[in-house]
Amino acid sequence: MSHPHPELGAPPQLPKRGLRVTPLGGLGEIGRNMTVFEHRGKLLIVDCGVLFPEENHPGVDLILPDFSAIRDRLDDIVAVVLTHGHEDHIGGVPYLLRERGDIPLVGSRLTLALLDAKLREHRLKQTVRHVVAEGDVLSMEPFDLEFVAVNHSIPDALAVAIGTEAGIALHTGDFKMDQLPLDGRITDLRAFARLGEQGVDLFLTDSTNAEVPGFTTAEREITPVLDRVFATSKQRIIVACFASHIHRVQQVMDAAVTHGRKVAYVGRSMIRNMGVARDLGYLTVPDGVLVDGRDLSQHRPENLVLISTGSQGEPMSALARIAGRTHDRVHIEPGDTVVLASSLIPGNENAVFRIINGLTRWGADVVHRGNALVHVSGHASAGELIYCYNIVRPRNVMPVHGEIRHLKANADLAIRTGVPPERVVRVEDGVVVDLVDKVATVVGKVDCGYVFVDGSSVGDIGEPELKDRLVLGEEGFISVIAVIDSVSGKVVNGPEVQARGFAEDDAVFDELKRLLVDTLATAARDGVDDTQQLQQLIRRTTGRWVSNKHRRRPMIVPVVLET
Repeated sequence: MSHPHPELGAPPQLPKRGLRVTPLGGLGEIGRNMTVFEHRGKLLIVDCGVLFPEENHPGVDLILPDFSAIRDRLDDIVAVVLTHGHEDHIGGVPYLLRERGDIPLVGSRLTLALLDAKLREHRLKQTVRHVVAEGDVLSMEPFDLEFVAVNHSIPDALAVAIGTEAGIALHTGDFKMDQLPLDGRITDLRAFARLGEQGVDLFLTDSTNAEVPGFTTAEREITPVLDRVFATSKQRIIVACFASHIHRVQQVMDAAVTHGRKVAYVGRSMIRNMGVARDLGYLTVPDGVLVDGRDLSQHRPENLVLISTGSQGEPMSALARIAGRTHDRVHIEPGDTVVLASSLIPGNENAVFRIINGLTRWGADVVHRGNALVHVSGHASAGELIYCYNIVRPRNVMPVHGEIRHLKANADLAIRTGVPPERVVRVEDGVVVDLVDKVATVVGKVDCGYVFVDGSSVGDIGEPELKDRLVLGEEGFISVIAVIDSVSGKVVNGPEVQARGFAEDDAVFDELKRLLVDTLATAARDGVDDTQQLQQLIRRTTGRWVSNKHRRRPMIVPVVLET
């Protein structure tokens, strides 16, 4: 089994009949999925998503795939294929289109409709698009594409078989094998089997639930649990889920109708996506059920259900503002019920627990996956993956979509079904795999870091800036300003000490000021008059004092001015 090695160099030239696969996101994290296929000098991209920031990314709105590996080859891109409409698969497309605006987009009707709404928000013009459905074939020279229905937590998800002279690569996208799905659209295992008979040379499989034994619970199992929540709740109900989880919203809508409640959406992305889903017929909303979120005061709490964004604890989401008492229209009252109808994405645990604690503090009863079956995964568990390996019988396997532990677990499953270990390529973002003569091997590595979006700024901040922000947030900030005489080197004004992140009164720094005065006086007597040297002296003196007195390591900014 191949493993990523930091010593890998740049990949060699791709053989003429070979297929190169370069993951630029999604292998090593849950999010920012993007895989580049190269054949005969042309590039095909499957998905282009975003990753949502964690606690160690202060001030960051989104994290994008790193486009630098393809930036000088944008004209070689024949299309971007989008497997489904979740943010971690389509959210990066507007940023890619800023680099080349006419890249053709390929996806299902719902997927492209959700993306269109996003592109309008980014004020980007419509580009060339190909709406496809299961069973469709599409030639984007030199790639022959066939689309296969897969079941996921959003309608209209597709796997894609990519045919080239090097062989067939089958990319599952995100999928599971719910045999009684809410929309009646199951994963097309017959197509998987047919492709397997033709010969799948590289099978790229969803790894998210590879560590989970058995089969993923059916979506229908949630319906009676929601029904019990609605039957026992005496006040308002707030359900938080992903803004693209149309199946879950439909279940909540149906429960609201059964129990005579009105429904309001809370959160801009929820309003936008559910409007698209309803217009296209993927969401059924009976007349008179939906009410405007601006008119909540006109309805009795026991007659309302709010469907909100923020199930992952996102700091600016509607639910986070509700929990923090900063939402302009929704305030938790004792007896309200809040349902977190989603799984915990790894890394978001602390943020979600803060939301739960905040809601509980104001008197809400919080129902979540830890105490009730209010969410099931959209990803295939180990039993389903084994089933697919046995049906497809691929020559080579490349686990995708997951953290390192998920990728390893998926690789182990493939080996257990008989795929030779040397034919299972377990790689991470940036590691290049070539399929040549029906054999997949690791051949090199490209630069593939995180690209941070901060407001309207893309890629202007990096790891050093994030470290500074973390220090500011956790350890505080101290600035020291001193004015010295340019001739004598003596302090003529200050030092002034200003601090943030210290709860104590400013008088606590009087001792530091006296220490700095003595230190600068000694420097003047020793003939030290270079402002940069004096700033370093102030930084060291302040750092030692704060460490000894407060056990803190704040950001220290010394400023020495001459007069």
